[in-house]
Amino acid sequence: MSEVTVQTYRTLLRSQVVHWNVVGPLFQPIHTLTEQHYTELFAAIDLIAERIRALGHAVPTGKAAAGLDRALSLGDRTTAKAMIEELIEDHQSIARLIREGATEAEDRNDFVTHDLMANRLAFHEKAVWMLRATIAD
Repeated sequence: MSEVTVQTYRTLLRSQVVHWNVVGPLFQPIHTLTEQHYTELFAAIDLIAERIRALGHAVPTGKAAAGLDRALSLGDRTTAKAMIEELIEDHQSIARLIREGATEAEDRNDFVTHDLMANRLAFHEKAVWMLRATIAD
């Protein structure tokens, strides 16, 4: 679950970078959608971190800083479509991690964590759908 926290934080930051830097005809829908996403992701990080603590583990900190330069950089992806494609990849990556975590939680009969992971999965799958729909031709 700690990797989910780290990836969620990176996606939050990347969503803010897109929110601040998007331009062009899709500006308004992307600007609005990314704000909704980073607001939701911020709340999610708190829920995930609190669950990690409730299970008796430390919340990752040092690992969260690794790769932040990538999260805060647009790199070669400066068009609205390219930025959204990268966010789609991020959400899909988190969804894969969440599926693994949910399976592990279910195997341990940890229904609280499984429930949390199921809710997070629903958010990321919807985010992928909304982002894809925004850039569809």
